[in-house]
Amino acid sequence: MKAKNFLLLILFGALVFTACEKGPGEGGTSTIRGKVIMYEYSRDLLICYDTLPGAREDVYIIYGDDAVYGDRFETSWDGTYEFNYLREGHYTVFTYTEDSSYLNRGNNIPVMKEVEITGKNQVVEVPDFNIINF
Repeated sequence: MKAKNFLLLILFGALVFTACEKGPGEGGTSTIRGKVIMYEYSRDLLICYDTLPGAREDVYIIYGDDAVYGDRFETSWDGTYEFNYLREGHYTVFTYTEDSSYLNRGNNIPVMKEVEITGKNQVVEVPDFNIINF
C-alpha cells in the first residue's frame, strides 16, 4: 500500500512540475522599459517645429504570441514607461503614431518593437519610440 501511495505521489509531482511551465507574462523579476519621443511636424511634413517627450502616451505590451495586449502603461511626463515583474520570454511593445501618408492623415498606426527577456532580474531597454504629431 505504501509503495502504491509513493508511486502516486511521484506521478502527481511529475505532472505538477511539467504542467507549471510558464511562458512570457507577469510573475517574474525582470523589467522592460523605454521612452517615447514626439516630433511636432507641419501638415506638409516640411518643418519639424519641436521635439518633446511623449508624455501621457499609451504603450502596450503583448506577452509571447498572444493575440491581444496583456498590459498598458501611460508614459510619464518625460515620456518614460516601464513594465515590471515579467518572466523570461518574447514580448512585443508598441504605441501609436499619426500616419504620415497623405491619404491617411489623422489615422493612427502602430509602431512595434520586439523584446526578449533571457534571464531573471533583467532590465531590458527598448530603443526609443519616435512618434509624429501634426
